[in-house]
Amino acid sequence: MSAFVDAQSGGFSINLVHRDSESSPFYNPKETPARRVGNAGRRSIGRVHRFSSRSISDPSDPDAQLTANNGEYLVNISLGTPPFPIVAIADTGSDIIWTQCKPCTDCYKQDAPLFDPKSSSSYRTVSCSSNACNSLQSEGSSCSSDGSVCEYQVSYGDQSHTQGDVAAETLTLESKTGNPVALPKTVIGCGHDNAGTFSPKGSGIVGLGGGPASLVSQLGSSIGGKFSYCMVPYAAAKPTSTMNFGTNAVVSGNGVLSTPLISDPSQPTFYFLQLEAVSVGSKKIAFQGSSIGGSGNIIIDSGTTLTLVPTDFFSQLSDAVETQVTGGTKTSDPEGFFSLCYVPDSSLKLPPVTAHFKGADVVLTSDNIFIQVNDKVVCLAFYANDQLSIYGNVAQQNFLIGYDLPKQTLSFKPTDCTNT
Repeated sequence: MSAFVDAQSGGFSINLVHRDSESSPFYNPKETPARRVGNAGRRSIGRVHRFSSRSISDPSDPDAQLTANNGEYLVNISLGTPPFPIVAIADTGSDIIWTQCKPCTDCYKQDAPLFDPKSSSSYRTVSCSSNACNSLQSEGSSCSSDGSVCEYQVSYGDQSHTQGDVAAETLTLESKTGNPVALPKTVIGCGHDNAGTFSPKGSGIVGLGGGPASLVSQLGSSIGGKFSYCMVPYAAAKPTSTMNFGTNAVVSGNGVLSTPLISDPSQPTFYFLQLEAVSVGSKKIAFQGSSIGGSGNIIIDSGTTLTLVPTDFFSQLSDAVETQVTGGTKTSDPEGFFSLCYVPDSSLKLPPVTAHFKGADVVLTSDNIFIQVNDKVVCLAFYANDQLSIYGNVAQQNFLIGYDLPKQTLSFKPTDCTNT
């Protein structure tokens, strides 16, 4: 086995696998490309049900049915000693790291074996008086009936839930160098009661949000509060993207643009930005966004595919794009989800689009503006939603996106992510 790397050494990088790639356990060969893209769009809407405290979703809503399973990228981790492999969703929209554990009193069906704490020599439950337990207050931490063990409970917008013991355990990441990165005493949730719309293909979640229980926060000073990722285009042949931590996550050089990363103490999980406007050709459309996040008006999220914007703004943006597109043939989405679609032939010419963040004018490419539904259809990768505004991962593709939490900045650098 390869030698283990200590996260304190400075920096490391891991692979992120898109859930719809052939190397993902979520991959369904029977789905058409159009169905996969349509489902990704529906998961984007589903995340709003989960993110918005103002939203109570109806379990019969087909969008809400996707909330607990949402998140677009997977990461290979191991828990315990000896390491037990788990394929987890990497989620910048949540904090807690959790997996299903034996014994499972009430669990959803999971294809992969369940983690058994009794088989790990490094597993330790956490006391109610510990800092680790206090860090999970936002996740509904409480004490067991005998007062000896800290417990957590997370409920999602579609009535799904996970609850169980809070524990300290060795979490191991598979680095791109082939050397595993061991993270002893990582605080995790060991779920013994998990039910709802979770997919049997998933084994857990690695929270990458801004709250104290997330992996990023737990790594803390060992990574200098820095992480970055570079996501390949949705239709790229290469199935893996890259996520970097510590010194590997520094974004520098020509072409780097930075904007303030805004935190909201009432919603510490989310990473907020201030988007001032979007230009389509010479037409500049002012952006108001969501009235949340203090001075921030849009959440940047790697787990949401589409960029979600208020209905009025979407109408102006869609009209501006349609007015300025030349050539090509307008068509309809085979799944009926997207509203503005074209045949991607050689005559299609798209207008330049720039996202004007505070202090950073980010020029988007056609791959950021349109998503390829199939070989014959591309559709505008923005969607109308009045609950929350989210800057999704299609708009972030082929950018190295760097988070510097101590400096409270987010940086964009145009990058060919297939070469990272």
